[in-house]
Amino acid sequence: MSKVDLELKKAFTELQEKQIDTAQKLCVADLQIETLKRNKQHASFTVREISSLEEGTKTYESVGRMFVLTPIEQVKEGLQQKQAMSEEKIKVLINNKTYLENSLKDAMNSLRELVQQKKES
Repeated sequence: MSKVDLELKKAFTELQEKQIDTAQKLCVADLQIETLKRNKQHASFTVREISSLEEGTKTYESVGRMFVLTPIEQVKEGLQQKQAMSEEKIKVLINNKTYLENSLKDAMNSLRELVQQKKES
């Protein structure tokens, strides 16, 4: 085999490995985003239900395997913080997905350029 063939074979192998790795990471990111969206929606529904309760209603928050009496306002704040944290994590994951997709495109473009250079020479 010539040096060109080995070089192209190595480049194709690296691209294939990168593509598989990127596809796995994108799948994991999609799953994490869906989970965070569900958590955010659950917190939103809970805040809406708690808001309809009267002021003197006792509310409990789970701490491990037990429940602790907690004021309604504190429960609402905790749920709102959970929503904000989920939203922030979703943004980070979306940015990470964009980065992975762009790096895969760059790798494919560089391989195309390499193939084109080998054809010309």
